[in-house]
Amino acid sequence: MIADMESDHVERTVSTSNMDKFGEAVCAFSNDISDRKRPGYLLIGVDDKTGELSGLKATDEMLRNIASIRSEGNVLPQPALTVHKYTFERGDVIVVEVQPARFPPVRYKGSMWLRIGPRRAIANEMEERMLIEKRASNINTYDEYPMAHTTINDLNLVRFKLDYLPRAVDQNTIQNDDRDVKLQLASLRFYDMRSDCPTVAGILTFGKDVRHFFPMAYVQYVKYEGKKVSSRILAENQFFGDLISVVDDLDRFVRNIIVEKRPVRVSALRESLIYNYPQWAIREFLMNALMHRSYEITAPIKFYQFADRIEIVNPGGLYGNARPENFPNVSDYRNLILSEAMRVMGFVNRFNRGIATAQLELTENGNKPAEFDVNTFGVFGVTIWERVNNGEISTENDGGINGGIKTAIHCISAEKGGDDDGGDDGGIKNITHCKTNNYFSKSGGDSGGDSGGDDLEKQVLKIIYDHEGIMVNDICELTQKPKRTIERHINRLKERRLIEFVGKPKTGGYRINVFGVLTLEKSKNENGGINVRGGINKKSSDENLEKQIFQIIHDREGIKIDEICRSAQTPKRTIERHLKQLKDKNLIEFVGALKTGGYRVKMSLNQNCPNKLS
Repeated sequence: MIADMESDHVERTVSTSNMDKFGEAVCAFSNDISDRKRPGYLLIGVDDKTGELSGLKATDEMLRNIASIRSEGNVLPQPALTVHKYTFERGDVIVVEVQPARFPPVRYKGSMWLRIGPRRAIANEMEERMLIEKRASNINTYDEYPMAHTTINDLNLVRFKLDYLPRAVDQNTIQNDDRDVKLQLASLRFYDMRSDCPTVAGILTFGKDVRHFFPMAYVQYVKYEGKKVSSRILAENQFFGDLISVVDDLDRFVRNIIVEKRPVRVSALRESLIYNYPQWAIREFLMNALMHRSYEITAPIKFYQFADRIEIVNPGGLYGNARPENFPNVSDYRNLILSEAMRVMGFVNRFNRGIATAQLELTENGNKPAEFDVNTFGVFGVTIWERVNNGEISTENDGGINGGIKTAIHCISAEKGGDDDGGDDGGIKNITHCKTNNYFSKSGGDSGGDSGGDDLEKQVLKIIYDHEGIMVNDICELTQKPKRTIERHINRLKERRLIEFVGKPKTGGYRINVFGVLTLEKSKNENGGINVRGGINKKSSDENLEKQIFQIIHDREGIKIDEICRSAQTPKRTIERHLKQLKDKNLIEFVGALKTGGYRVKMSLNQNCPNKLS
């Protein structure tokens, strides 16, 4: 091969650091457009014109960098490759052997590269169609099967075009792509052209009504008062919808509800904040559950929070090459397309590194390492233990801002003879059936603001509690208030996530929102943040957001602004303002081209640089 000419399965180069060139070559060999069904070879250290050795001295770091092409996530689906070093008198040669992909098309940074004789090129429409047809004959993962009795109308095409496509395919390709949306979906394996219907992955990722086709494709959250499933249930919720919506909702829920910070006295004059769980560890285990669960099994993902731990159990045990004896060092993918989609959307960073990263997060936060259940047949489980508080907690001021808020989750009357929604038998006390007359009760301090407005707001909330699904006109009739006034109070309640609208615009109505009630509970526990009228301390909020943005960039080097907005759940304009402030403080920098680059922490800063934000 060294002495012969370059061909559709051999490429030579003297470059040792051009990772883009190597990635494009791996992508081209993986696509195997000539259908040789034989490996392709990238020879590093050989002149592509003369075939002469360049005198390369291969190092261990060089071999590791080239091998990382397999798992860094730029080549999708993951390629199968091996890296070898051969030593000759005139120098070393690094040989990258790439196997043809079973599920083409394969892309490198959104572009589909092919080997056309002795040169590389981006696939045209006909070549892309050939690869799609080739993939159809190799289907063997459930998420790639065509979803019978579905049509293109069952997909949210706006989400596909605005949220997913710009991340999966480079901008130049999109601008020159005038194909039908079905072909665009098919090229990313969300649509089956032969059956003229979406694939399972297409419905799960972009479906308008996922539960219609997969009734158990949701995450069941339950919060228990004690340490056993027989304990009293404090709250429950379900997260369902398309994959992108579920991830966004879970991310927000973990950040705002599950993760709690508490002050610990470290000296006579200073306190420090500790967290019960590290956010990214919980998030990582939830992402793994969504990515690796079996969607053929009719059971939801269980997300149970006990007094001392969190348990996450997903249907479908270890898959493929992953075994109890080699877990977590070996992984395999039950849902190849969903795994790829989650990588494209930035929900997971790199393949096969999530568990190690999560364990490190737990250790650094002071939690015990997570424990895994890999032996129970048909399921995979993980237990995350809450951090044991070994410090002195400062006394909580029950007054809070503007008098504080009575926590809603425990608002059921403790007195005997009170409202009975299960008594002492441990039945479920659904959070949506809490008594609402305590939501705005003052626990001390100055009431502040217009008490008349608060009274009307409490009245509206009580009406919605008593009449789940009630419409605005009916609320106006019961309160004898103008529609405009009621709409203003409803908007305030919605902004504070206490209520939500369900059903169609003309026939639906309002009900108490689980997420909002839990948010109120947490705001009281943290002694600050949201006051009785829903206000937020702006200075504190801005400082916390700036620290959050900095931490996101610190954890995910090269992240783009859109991904920061998604992680922080904050508008782009606000993120841009804080990014400018961080750059003015010389804490972060933008690297790379405008369209493809991203932000990173300044290299000169040490690991304690988040303290510079204080």
